[in-house]
Amino acid sequence: MYVCICNAIRETDLRCAARRCPGDADAVYAFLGKRPQCAQCLDDAAEILIEEREGCCHQAIAA
Repeated sequence: MYVCICNAIRETDLRCAARRCPGDADAVYAFLGKRPQCAQCLDDAAEILIEEREGCCHQAIAA
């Protein structure tokens, strides 16, 4: 699924970048070589980043 239509950023791309880039949605977009354009996606992107990072932390603790 596309999270950001303007930049063609898919949810899987965003989740992968979230594991490598510790910043907010703007920082993760920059990590991907993009920047928000219309900004309609930023709330959804932020939620995905939080969800992905919480999942990574729980996996690291369980291991």
